[in-house]
Amino acid sequence: MPTLTIDNIPVTVSDGATILDAAKAAGVRVPTLCFLKDVQAIGACRVCLVEVEGAKTLVASCAMPAGEGMKVKTNTARVRDSRRMVVELLLSEHDGDCQTCNRSEDCELQALARELGITDVKLTGERAERSKDFSTPALTRDTAKCVLCRRCVTVCSQVQGVSALFPQRRGFKTVIGPAFCGQLSEVVCVQCGQCGAVCPVGAISERDQIDDVWKALEDPTKHVVVQTAPAIRAALGECFGMDPGTLVTGKMVSALRRLGFDAIFDTNFTADLTIIEEGTELLMRLKAALVEKKPVALPMFTSCSPGWIKFMEHYYPDMLDNLSTCKSPQQMFGAVAKSYYAQKIGKRPKDIFVVSAMPCTAKKYEAQRPEMATDGVPDVDVVLTTRELGRMIKQAGIDFTSLPDGEMDSPMGMSSGAADIFANTGGVMEAALRTAYELVTGRELPFENLHVAPVVGLEGIKAASVTITDTLPEWKFLDGVTLKIAVAHTLANARRVIEQIRSGQLELHFIEVMTCPGGCIGGGGQPRMTTNEVRQSRINAIYREDEGKKLRKSHENPWIKQIYQEFLIEPLGEKSHHLLHTHYQKREKV
Repeated sequence: MPTLTIDNIPVTVSDGATILDAAKAAGVRVPTLCFLKDVQAIGACRVCLVEVEGAKTLVASCAMPAGEGMKVKTNTARVRDSRRMVVELLLSEHDGDCQTCNRSEDCELQALARELGITDVKLTGERAERSKDFSTPALTRDTAKCVLCRRCVTVCSQVQGVSALFPQRRGFKTVIGPAFCGQLSEVVCVQCGQCGAVCPVGAISERDQIDDVWKALEDPTKHVVVQTAPAIRAALGECFGMDPGTLVTGKMVSALRRLGFDAIFDTNFTADLTIIEEGTELLMRLKAALVEKKPVALPMFTSCSPGWIKFMEHYYPDMLDNLSTCKSPQQMFGAVAKSYYAQKIGKRPKDIFVVSAMPCTAKKYEAQRPEMATDGVPDVDVVLTTRELGRMIKQAGIDFTSLPDGEMDSPMGMSSGAADIFANTGGVMEAALRTAYELVTGRELPFENLHVAPVVGLEGIKAASVTITDTLPEWKFLDGVTLKIAVAHTLANARRVIEQIRSGQLELHFIEVMTCPGGCIGGGGQPRMTTNEVRQSRINAIYREDEGKKLRKSHENPWIKQIYQEFLIEPLGEKSHHLLHTHYQKREKV
């Protein structure tokens, strides 16, 4: 527990803490650029330089351990001049198109320049060669805007375990990008967008599709509907200056109505539908294994996260049968909107235009997959990230914070609290258990307030077990079975779980995997900057939404019961298989 002084303020910190940690504990802000809390502290950008008494040079506070008796100055003339020079050098090479860049309102480099009092770029000269990459449906890259902070490299390699990006060449010619300075489509990239979520500038971003939505809204031949993912309601307010975790469900609905959508629905409706289909699929696999003694792919993995699906297709193609065959709630919604809903309003499937508001860039990729179409008609036409939806609302001149609360349309705007928690890591598992346990035993899940505590929280890998007793007669084969479950978020953690299963260290029945840290609330399309504190605030908001609903179990949703009675007939039935289930493809080679 070293004690040191930061600008003459004494502070004691834990062993292993850095000078940057100590400054924060002392209430002193030190600017950073390449630093990512809990992920990266490499001192690459030198923006966080401070002066330590006795040291020959200024030191990077994010990487320098705090030592006993250190005397640190964070605001001397030498420190200020050095930071300013670092940022001026970055600006001299940064071809940012600041007037039109979509990061102009939240660019960290721009904010640093203002903070350090830089009013013009004095250093001019050669700039790096510009390369733009529009090769993927989800992401775009512009190397001229890159400041070589390596955040994207760290997130892609360490958090996701994909390593699609890395530094190449040397010195002034250094480029951050795919192998051989190629395009993202030429390497294994799951298009999760976490690289763009941590990028401090506009070098990596989502592919903007706002104009496609405006065009559809202005087309009199199209009936344009929108679905909103559960994670959106706990994050969209951040685009308008609200605190992370502010629930804006009603305001979001009012804004969407003012934008001109013909109907406003909720992805939560098909999250409930997913639980019915996926839960039934798991029970059928268990029955085949335990009663019929058939070889069956267990454990079963969830399939609602498209980045995770693409990861499996590339890295574990031999385990694709272990994935649930259910489409994601986004794709289920599109399929149902262009069949069940279309019939109800007397429209042809091709005249229904489905827009998704999602926290995820990989959803853009998912929507254009050939498997995600029914009879040649795409389930979903356009996907907007949370950030894009925020920009679109601003384009329309809507004062979001002053909007009254609106209500979603029926039947596909009604959902249970179990659907809300799909946004959080552990939420899909908890929602599935709420329904599966009750269907099998006739009793509520025996956890306090229906929350499965072992799978709640931001721990990377979580495990739990539920012993099933006193089952209903038709499920007698499960009596006494201990259902072993696990939850992983981030693909690096998913890889760890898979490798433990393959080595025999883990024996499981059902596993939830979310691509992004914290689950969808930390998605690559959410407002920046997403720290663990922000993730936790959003998670807490989603649980409040769940706990505030009268219906908290998917199988109790009356509109779900109605769609089976009127249209789908039964879970895993012929129509359900045609509309709601799919297959995946091996991608050993790019």
